[in-house]
Amino acid sequence: MDLRKIKKLIDLLEESNLAELEIKEGEEVVRLSRVPKGGVAVAAPVYQAAPIAAAPIAAAPVAAAAAPAAPAADALPAGHVVKAPMVGTFYAASTPGAPAFATVGKQVKAGETIGIIEAMKMFNQIEADVSGTVVAVLVENGQPVEFDEPMFVIA
Repeated sequence: MDLRKIKKLIDLLEESNLAELEIKEGEEVVRLSRVPKGGVAVAAPVYQAAPIAAAPIAAAPVAAAAAPAAPAADALPAGHVVKAPMVGTFYAASTPGAPAFATVGKQVKAGETIGIIEAMKMFNQIEADVSGTVVAVLVENGQPVEFDEPMFVIA
């Protein structure tokens, strides 16, 4: 797949309300997804056979963009870190207009709901593991989360 086609796909993704797009052409696969905070689409070609000559050039932005996206463990505030128990979409409240379950400075009790992760059309409540004060909310409403990704810090 040539660079012009990838650029056209990026433009189509930016103009649409899609969060992710994957195109297969023969043995080549191109996956485009939006970065939640920057709103920039990144082309991540994946090859199942021998890569073409343009692969190193196209793959370079992926490595550069992926590094700052993951928060470093030492950058987290002190306290108990609540991590995502599954892959899905994080929601801070039960409905779009409702107040967030947990905000910075809020006192929470062990077992209290602090967020929701939607996975496979199922809404799973995320509960606080410990009692304390929420000192950091590390994910945004509507943001996709990965398994074991830090979501909250409770002190």
